[in-house]
Amino acid sequence: MQKLKSEELNRPSVEEFKDQEKLPVVVVLDNVRSMHNVGSVFRTADGFSVSKIVLCGITAQPPHREIEKTALGATQSVDWEYAAETCAAMAELRLQGYKILAIEQAQGSVMLNAYLPLPKEKYALVFGNEVNGVSDEVMAAVDGCIEIPQFGTKHSFNIVISAGIVLWDFFSKLRLDTGRS
Repeated sequence: MQKLKSEELNRPSVEEFKDQEKLPVVVVLDNVRSMHNVGSVFRTADGFSVSKIVLCGITAQPPHREIEKTALGATQSVDWEYAAETCAAMAELRLQGYKILAIEQAQGSVMLNAYLPLPKEKYALVFGNEVNGVSDEVMAAVDGCIEIPQFGTKHSFNIVISAGIVLWDFFSKLRLDTGRS
């Protein structure tokens, strides 16, 4: 078996990416402190063609070389905006028709494997701070909560791992699971 060369991957240009159909998902970063995590979320969002990223509170914004170390140019392809307050950003997304879901361990959460996103729905997925998770204020304002099942001794995944798991799950259920309508 031989790896494909970059030119064999048929990747879209940034312009082509901007024009292609997007996953109906917005990623909301609620006070994410690590610029490497921010950059990695950009790169993951590019890989799954999400609609945009909303950077909230203390979450760093491009351009910044620490974000670019892990984003590898994805800050150019993925649309993003900044909001000082996460709840205000969520209120605006709700007005635009998005269902707001926290990715968190919480009372009444739905396990990711059991959650079935609807093809005609738009989703805003809120990922929280590396230490404190999604803030209590934000949790009080979400429409629901999804939890990633875990089986080890640690109580959480890194935000980038969580984003990758959840975005893959939404992508596979909304774009690859052709048996659903």
